[in-house]
Amino acid sequence: MFGLGGGSITLFHFRGIRVSVDWSWFIVLFLVILYMTNFFESLLGTGGTTPFLYGVLSAVGFFGSILLHEFGHAVVAERNGIGISGIQLWIFGGMARMDREADSPSTELKVALAGPAVTLVIVVVLSLIGIGSVGWTEFREAAVQETRSDASALMALIAWLVTINALVLVFNLLPAYPMDGGRVARAISWWRSGDRTAATRFAANLGRLFGYLFIGLGIALLVSGRAFAGIWLALVGMVINGSARGAAMQTAISSRIGDVCVADVMDREPVAIPGDLSVEQALDEYFLRYRWPWFPVVDAGRRFLGLLMRDRADEVPEFERAGSNVSDFVDHDIGLFVRDDTPLDALLANQNLRRLGALMAVDAEGRLSGVVTIEQVGRALRDSTAGP
Repeated sequence: MFGLGGGSITLFHFRGIRVSVDWSWFIVLFLVILYMTNFFESLLGTGGTTPFLYGVLSAVGFFGSILLHEFGHAVVAERNGIGISGIQLWIFGGMARMDREADSPSTELKVALAGPAVTLVIVVVLSLIGIGSVGWTEFREAAVQETRSDASALMALIAWLVTINALVLVFNLLPAYPMDGGRVARAISWWRSGDRTAATRFAANLGRLFGYLFIGLGIALLVSGRAFAGIWLALVGMVINGSARGAAMQTAISSRIGDVCVADVMDREPVAIPGDLSVEQALDEYFLRYRWPWFPVVDAGRRFLGLLMRDRADEVPEFERAGSNVSDFVDHDIGLFVRDDTPLDALLANQNLRRLGALMAVDAEGRLSGVVTIEQVGRALRDSTAGP
């Protein structure tokens, strides 16, 4: 699903992925707990702690499902060489922050469908549990939140999770970029045309169309007296419209860059530390000399091993530095390097480029061939957009 940047609160880290929540997430958390607590009070015919606990469990189950959805994207992205800097939950769902765009239509399609596939599994598994426990009729009544149903509170909770995940699945597969359905549409268009820029433009226009549609439907619901649903849908439409417009603007920039790739702008003589050098020598001969916060590390064949950060080297105890090789302390994050034949427009949304100020460039054999900096990318953008 889609999301926004901004300040966030870290919940935990999993497999090196930071999971955080935006402040707006607490609004949805409160609304889900309030709504489900009221439902369970009607179902159980009593107030107090029990309905509230089921309301909390409903919120935990819902947001747990959203997290699993985003982890589906993250796992498939990492398996296809795309780094994930974090997952953030916010008022309209969640977002896995990828360090770069997919490099092929097939990768784009697999990453886009991974999240909905996880949601579908959740729906199927919970449905089988519910139907197997109480039968189809009673489970269906619980799923539509029939408070006169004889279903237990636990079964009603499971049924609600099935319903809400099914709605999320259907809504998220609408071809409204940047939602998953819109990314599927872009992958198909990219595959048919062979032009990623044109495919993104097509998907962004679809996204803007659906954005206006959601805004119109939201206004219609608001006029008909369904204020909450109307405002919510209109806000979703505005977010989709804004995100799609941003993608269209980025596409316009990409089209001006043309066929420029990383190799055309990178520094071809980067300073790199040999992997068999001691940490003590690295500190004396590189960090103290150049005053840089990090250096690429290579093996004897010039293959890129990772980055050595100054802070990481400083953490090595002084009495161990002479006998410790830098290769044992490098950051191996796959998002720290790109192929030197990567189109330059693929770096426009790269989070690590913004964080570090540069990315390592490697050839087809994984050998370090250069370093591309954010200044070089910016200069290429300025040259491509400059008038005659």
